[in-house]
Amino acid sequence: MSTIVVKLGSSSIVSESREPRIANISLLVSTLVNLRRQGHRVVLVSSGAIAMGLNETSLERKPKKLAAKQALAALGQGKLISLWDNLFKYYNQKTAQILLTRNDISEYSHFRNAENTLQELLSMDVIPIVNENDTISTQEIKFGDNDQLSAITAGMVNADYLFLLTDVDCLYTDNPKTNPDARKVLVVRDMNDLHVNTKSGAGSAVGTGGMETKILAADLATNAGITTIICHSNHPEQIEKMINHEPTNEPDYERANIEEESRLKEMEIPLHTRFIGHSKSHIKDREFWLLHGLKPKGSLIVDYGCFQAITRVNRAGLLPVGIIGVEGHFNQLECVELRLGFKGVGRSVCFGRGRCNYNSSEIEKIKGVQSSRVGELLGYWDSEYVVHRDNMAVKLDNELEEFIKENT
Repeated sequence: MSTIVVKLGSSSIVSESREPRIANISLLVSTLVNLRRQGHRVVLVSSGAIAMGLNETSLERKPKKLAAKQALAALGQGKLISLWDNLFKYYNQKTAQILLTRNDISEYSHFRNAENTLQELLSMDVIPIVNENDTISTQEIKFGDNDQLSAITAGMVNADYLFLLTDVDCLYTDNPKTNPDARKVLVVRDMNDLHVNTKSGAGSAVGTGGMETKILAADLATNAGITTIICHSNHPEQIEKMINHEPTNEPDYERANIEEESRLKEMEIPLHTRFIGHSKSHIKDREFWLLHGLKPKGSLIVDYGCFQAITRVNRAGLLPVGIIGVEGHFNQLECVELRLGFKGVGRSVCFGRGRCNYNSSEIEKIKGVQSSRVGELLGYWDSEYVVHRDNMAVKLDNELEEFIKENT
């Protein structure tokens, strides 16, 4: 049996007229209960607290002021969870509410606690309902949108599938409402094959995300081995068919999408976009937390020799001698991006993240020097490593490979 995470956006829960979409929500609840009874483990990630709160006020649109959004979330979160709980009760299905901010998983022990709670609830046949805690969330500790939260949640429960339910059938190369030449994107095995225009922004007056955030969530999830499916929220009863469907094995990206559309039509499965997950062993638990649980506060740019040392199988820690640049202002133990750069080249490419043993000002003083000189330059010595190998996570991709080929 599979572990399935389903994310439903605000626009699929509350209409533009602010009324709950009871028919859609009820159909989803019935579908999730059926999946649960078949033995699947199910997690629901639900947006909608602010939208539900908006329905309780005389405000015409979602406010921009943070405090006002937090107040609406406080007003709406109870009503949102009550709506879900009442619908699941008709099927005698137990649910549990989990509210998170990025701050809640800023330490690995906290991340593991959240992970263990989710796993324990699933073992009790409960359907956890996860949402960002918008009542206390600020820009610094927000996940950004529930698409990203759903992908992180999927990683925490080691999911097999992540469903991003939205108000369009699938991903298109451009907005089909304004561009008649927009083509459907149905199967994606390599994110580097994907060339789409996602600048249309949020899809509704009550939502926070758009297709761009869903692509970013899919990238995050597929790197953790999770197949991600974007589909219309009007057809939740088709989720089981989508799980059992085997997509085309055609390796050519263009031909694969043409063939897949024909196969879906023949099998009477609604259009959807499927991002194929990578190997499950691709990223370890702590590495997943470093890559996706923390928000980077700056960047360290390293030279090619250093890059090779810290990305090999038996990798080394990051020594100051290999650092050629520091970007941003950050404190000790905060997360930074690790970027490969070449002297005389105007750009750098990210290949991972790490937690620093020194702050940005200190690293600026010791970059490019041997570790033996750290004490002399700083007046104290904490570690020979700027980033220890246990506090580092690496993610290699095609963009990085091309960048290396161009400059070596």
